[in-house]
Amino acid sequence: MIHLVAKWLVAALSFIIIAELLVGISIASTYIALIVAVLWGILSIFIKPLLIFITLPINILTFGLFTFVINALLLLFLASFVEGFVVEGFWWGVWGAIGISILNWIGNEFVRALDSQKKDVR
Repeated sequence: MIHLVAKWLVAALSFIIIAELLVGISIASTYIALIVAVLWGILSIFIKPLLIFITLPINILTFGLFTFVINALLLLFLASFVEGFVVEGFWWGVWGAIGISILNWIGNEFVRALDSQKKDVR
């Protein structure tokens, strides 16, 4: 359970950092970032695998880089109904998706390292 909360906080922090770094993406508050992180997780679990399956041929041809396009479209979709979260265009969505993926990966590796250190102590 703590691992899940840590991943949620990493995702929210990733959204906040990307909103600070990219002028085309903005988040009104930390509360909105937490909501966006939850909804991003839900979309990533239920919708993203379906979209990846549907676009599998083009994803194979682009060696998986089309996944960033899918993530950008999901960011734009998320911004369309979450008030306080703005993605100003497709290319800002692509750059945001790349940044969020990198920050989530780094944050999740950090959480995994802390979790493995905690298990070693026991």
